[in-house]
Amino acid sequence: MTELPTHLHYTVEHEWLDDGAPATVGITGIAADALGDIVYLELPAVGEEINAGAVVGEIESTKSVSELYSPVSGTVVEINQAAVDDPSVVNSDPYGQGWLLKVDVTSTGPLLTADEYTAQNAG
Repeated sequence: MTELPTHLHYTVEHEWLDDGAPATVGITGIAADALGDIVYLELPAVGEEINAGAVVGEIESTKSVSELYSPVSGTVVEINQAAVDDPSVVNSDPYGQGWLLKVDVTSTGPLLTADEYTAQNAG
């Protein structure tokens, strides 16, 4: 399992968020490992208004289709086209090249620290 970066914030639905402006959103290594080989990403359009806690896309793997939830409210300013073109990058580098979208944040939903996320997912 990939080491959980401590500088990021996490959601109970396994998304991560950084403090950038715009903020970057991705899924955790735990989620990527659980999904298996990711084969398709459906992400919101640039310019789309999204809401914290709402479904904003889908992640399809060889095992299942999972919903992508937004940890923040705001406007999508960029999507990771490289990850859309080659979704396996989300498996190989979930906290780096496998980021999913960048958002101009107006508010955040409930977020966890790395320790809180780890504790929630232990076992």
